[in-house]
Amino acid sequence: MKLFRDRDATSRDKLPMKAQSDTSSSPILYSCTSREQRAVEQFVEFHSLIYVESGDIQFKSVEGVQTFGAGSFVLIKRNQLVKTIKTPPSGGSFESVSIFFEQELLRRYSIQRGIFSTKPYQGPNRIELPTNIFLTSFFESIKPYLHHPAPTNSILTNLKCQEALELILSIQLDLTGLLLDFSDPYKVDLEAFMVQHFMFNVSIDAFARMTGRSRAGFKRDFEKVFRSTPGQWLKQKRLEEAHHLIQNKKMNPSMVYLEVGFENLSHFSYAFKQQFGVAPSTLLTGQ
Repeated sequence: MKLFRDRDATSRDKLPMKAQSDTSSSPILYSCTSREQRAVEQFVEFHSLIYVESGDIQFKSVEGVQTFGAGSFVLIKRNQLVKTIKTPPSGGSFESVSIFFEQELLRRYSIQRGIFSTKPYQGPNRIELPTNIFLTSFFESIKPYLHHPAPTNSILTNLKCQEALELILSIQLDLTGLLLDFSDPYKVDLEAFMVQHFMFNVSIDAFARMTGRSRAGFKRDFEKVFRSTPGQWLKQKRLEEAHHLIQNKKMNPSMVYLEVGFENLSHFSYAFKQQFGVAPSTLLTGQ
C-alpha cells in the first residue's frame, strides 16, 4: 500500500490535504508528533477523511475555528483554505490517520456504482461524522501497514479508498452532493475573496483555482481590481494587519508572522522594518 508517514515533523505539517510544500501523492497519510504544530497553512485540494487517534486538531478558516479531539472522524471538503494546529495530549503524541480522495478515483467510483450528485452541496466545509464501529474498524485495518510498511500496491490502496467512501455514504447518503460533485469552482467576487483570505500563505495558483480563474486570468483581474500585482498587494495587506495586531492587540511578533501569512520570522521582521521604519518587537514594547 502506498502510504505516507509523518513523524515529529518540525516544518510544514502533512495532513490529509496537500500542503503547498507537500509533493507526496500518497492517498493515505499517517501523522505523529510529540510537539505542538502551529498555524500550518493548507490549500485543501482533495476531499479528505481524517481519524484523530490521540490529541486534538484545530482548523481555522474564514468560517471560524473548530477543534476535534481523540476519536473524531472528520470529513473535509476540497477547495478551501485552512490553518491548523495539532496538539498532543500531555506526555503523549498527536496521532492521526487520513485519507484523501482524488477526483479521478471519485469519478470511477461514481460510474461503477451508478451513484451521482443530484444537487449541489450547501453544508459546512468540515463535518464531524458520528462515531461508528465500522469506521473505527476500518482505520484499525490500516494500522499494520503504517507500522510494518508493505510494498507499494496501488490496487490495495484504491480498494481501501473505495471502502472508506462506502462507509461514509452508508453513514450519510446526503454527502453524495459533496463527494461526487465534479464541477470546477465558479468565478467568485475577487475583491471580497482576497480581503477574507489574504492571511493564508498559499500559492497564486491556489488563489486562482479557488476564485474560478486560470493563473493568467487571476493576475489580470487582480490588477484591474486592486491596481497592484498579487505579490505586492498581499505583502502590503499582511504587513498592515501585522501592525494592527502588534500595536492594538499586543500580540507577540513570533505569533503574528504566522497569523498574517509570512513563512518565517526573519523575513517578516525585515519586511516590517522596511515598511514602518521600526522592528515589530520595538512596536510591541514601545521603546
